[in-house]
Amino acid sequence: MENFSFVFQKVYLFEDTIANNIRFGRPQASMKEVISEAKKACCHDFIMQLPDGYDTVIGEGGATLSGGEKQRIAIARAIMKDAPIIILDEATANVDPENEKELTQAIANLTKEKTIIMIAHRLKTVRHADQIIVIDQGKIVQRGKHEQLMKQDGIYKNFVSGRKQAVGWKIA
Repeated sequence: MENFSFVFQKVYLFEDTIANNIRFGRPQASMKEVISEAKKACCHDFIMQLPDGYDTVIGEGGATLSGGEKQRIAIARAIMKDAPIIILDEATANVDPENEKELTQAIANLTKEKTIIMIAHRLKTVRHADQIIVIDQGKIVQRGKHEQLMKQDGIYKNFVSGRKQAVGWKIA
């Protein structure tokens, strides 16, 4: 497990300080390191706006934070752990638009020079992957880069085409 860091769609934060929630990735980390990793995860600014900054105690599960803020703290925790393999399980699925830019940057900082396993349904999330694996009914049915998969008839191409068509939909 020391080789893996996980960032799940549903983030769990402990009823403790922001600093300790980040430090969970490496309990012996100094405050200077906590702040450094929080900056990489693009959460330092909003943390500093909290009543007690890094010493702010958050409720069970992080109830007092937005979805994007919780995700960025989870990313700071994963950056702190510095594992060589990162598993992102729908980490951007429920992000509010206000946090999307910061979350995208935080993920980029987390995944530098790492092996990434990303579970995602959002095209923007997977488009630039070295390898996309399409699973249907528990079996791998397609594998390749975005450009390769778009040249094949199959689930991936149908998924992308359906998304493009849905962009223009309006409720009348």
